[in-house]
Amino acid sequence: MSSHSQHHYFAGLDLQDRRVVVVGAGTVAQRRIPRLIKAGARIEVVAPEATPAVEGMAESGEVVWHRRSYVEGDLERAWYAVACTSDPEVNASVVAEAERERVFCVRADDASRGSAVTPAVAEHNGLLFGVLGGGDHRRSAAVKEALLEALRTGVVDEHAQPHQPGVALVGGGPGAADLITVRGRHLLGKADVVITDRLAPRELLEELGQHVEVIDASKIPYGRAANQEVINRLLIERARAGNFVVRLKGGDPYVYGRGFEELLACVEAGVAVTTVPGITSAFAAPAIGDVPVTHRGVAHEVVVVSGHVGPYDEQSLVDWPALARLRGTLVLMMAVKRIREFADVLLEHGRDPQTPVAVVQEGTMRGQRTLRSTLAEIAGEVERRGVAPPAVIVVGAVAGLAPDRAA
Repeated sequence: MSSHSQHHYFAGLDLQDRRVVVVGAGTVAQRRIPRLIKAGARIEVVAPEATPAVEGMAESGEVVWHRRSYVEGDLERAWYAVACTSDPEVNASVVAEAERERVFCVRADDASRGSAVTPAVAEHNGLLFGVLGGGDHRRSAAVKEALLEALRTGVVDEHAQPHQPGVALVGGGPGAADLITVRGRHLLGKADVVITDRLAPRELLEELGQHVEVIDASKIPYGRAANQEVINRLLIERARAGNFVVRLKGGDPYVYGRGFEELLACVEAGVAVTTVPGITSAFAAPAIGDVPVTHRGVAHEVVVVSGHVGPYDEQSLVDWPALARLRGTLVLMMAVKRIREFADVLLEHGRDPQTPVAVVQEGTMRGQRTLRSTLAEIAGEVERRGVAPPAVIVVGAVAGLAPDRAA
């Protein structure tokens, strides 16, 4: 450990309603100011120019921006200062004034010459922690990220007591284990019981403790499926038995995930329940397959449609003629089996046969592949290529856009 790191005293500053001066308004200030805002400081920025982000903070009233160069006396009555201009002489002058005024000051271009240093900081569920690496910023950042990941996954448990009994409806995202939300992963690490779908991130189950009960509630398309009433009953029974139950789903619980049905069942039974949104595969799968669902000048609307019933099924709630008249993007979920029916009804009601279509199968997963065709040809291509669920189908001009990866 270097002598530079040994002489620092680690402390948390209460800056609520206290004057903090930031000299400089470039990218360093842009990174430092948000946490000062969150700390409740009265921030004054001194700089002739600012990045758009810092200027936006000033326009919104989060900081006061003095559009001029630093002058002696700017630190008067300040509690804390940050010298982060691109001019070392200005930064040195700010530090010198800070010394005279007994104001702790961070010097961004040469940390050893300031009276304070900024640690690599992270926040997790109200726990704020920082790491000082003795001037080795990469080292401190790496350790900070490792600690944060350990807290997120439950490897390091910041709570001595177990989670209160109840249910959490957690969206696991499109499939890849690292696309679950931070909150979702944290709650998963607290679970006593996990009721999971086959499209939820499978690798995360291996990280669960041996004491965790895992219940498979997979709903295989056009095959065997767990009855929704059975799932509801399991959630309630396990929670009433004193367990914290995580209902782990693929995508988002409220996007064709029947999450709200489960929430209603829990509320009716008097079981505490919370919902953690997830990244929906309706947008994530196309994105990972280089298909944007919107693009400037190409699509101003996106409609997501369930394909679990056909266009002429009496259970269908979809106005297919209206969808055919739209010029924007149509995202079809659970539609592989009936793609010919959906293509035909869109063509019948006026959609151009040459409308681009993209199918992203197993988006974010190991077997991911993207098929591009047209509305007139897509059904045949899906059959010839053996496309199978899970897959997301995108209809519209955006499906014809593709980056030149070889460039």
